[in-house]
Amino acid sequence: MTVVTGVEARGGEHCETTALGVLLRHEGLDLSEPMLFGLGSGLSFVYWDSKAMGFPFLGGRVRPFELTRNLAAQLGLDLRVRETTSARRAWEDVAAPIDAGRPVGLQLDSFHLDHFRTKVHFGGHIVAMYGYDEHHAHLVDTAQQGGAVRTGLDGLARARAARGPMTARHRSFTLTVPASAPTPVERIVPAVTACAAAFLDPPIANLGHRGVETAGRRVRTWLGRTDDPGRDLVRAARLMEEAGTGGSLFRNLYRDFLAESAELLGNPGLRTGHRLYAEAATLWTSVAGLIEKAGTSGDARHLEQAGATLGEIAALEREAMRTLSRLTE
Repeated sequence: MTVVTGVEARGGEHCETTALGVLLRHEGLDLSEPMLFGLGSGLSFVYWDSKAMGFPFLGGRVRPFELTRNLAAQLGLDLRVRETTSARRAWEDVAAPIDAGRPVGLQLDSFHLDHFRTKVHFGGHIVAMYGYDEHHAHLVDTAQQGGAVRTGLDGLARARAARGPMTARHRSFTLTVPASAPTPVERIVPAVTACAAAFLDPPIANLGHRGVETAGRRVRTWLGRTDDPGRDLVRAARLMEEAGTGGSLFRNLYRDFLAESAELLGNPGLRTGHRLYAEAATLWTSVAGLIEKAGTSGDARHLEQAGATLGEIAALEREAMRTLSRLTE
């Protein structure tokens, strides 16, 4: 068995920040999960729907791997990314750094992983891999999925080769922290203002604060989108809260990032943003609860209330981001 020594298998709440934490701690840079999320300008929102989809999808963060690229740019990290259509080359791209004593990040479809408890296709899942033997890969996933886990090499190969929404071509990556890298505290304000600018000025109406407003209008029609509301609405609600796709998980992470940053910098704008996102996170949880009630009861009044609450959230988050966009270093 080949295992990288010195890996701290600390499972977090979100897959990408969990993997980033593993890779960076191995490099000697230990940041909290909220700090990783915030420095990566990870907060966003998307209301995603199309004719090819059975049911709408609500996303509460930036696209998979964008957070990693943002974080590397903010902190001056050396990010090495490998992609290929060859399964053989893909394995070599992973085995080589592990053999050399360095953990590797992987983007893959969680459906094919042995340890994954919920069998839903999601091509944007990210894990850290730190070892392998003849039959299994040793991974670090979120705490919800078990933290330090192992999965069969055949399933891992299928997960990495999967094609569909949000998938990548056998993507793997490593991170190195240069000696000249800026301190994380120096990059808090630039990361916050970049996140705020993107949220306040989205290119289309399904993103950012406009996307939350769009969700508020369209969620009211969801009973007409399904023949099985007890399945689709309940699943959407649980994904919001348990997977964080549109619920409070990412708002909680950003709230805690703003609190930690306010303590470090003493900036009143950060304290205001923290207060507003604490309120928004609570409202997101109530929206998920209302959607689940609509699914179990078939009563459209719950969706009307959810839509109205989403309107409140859009206004609240817009106010928070306007405050944060005006921060100065």
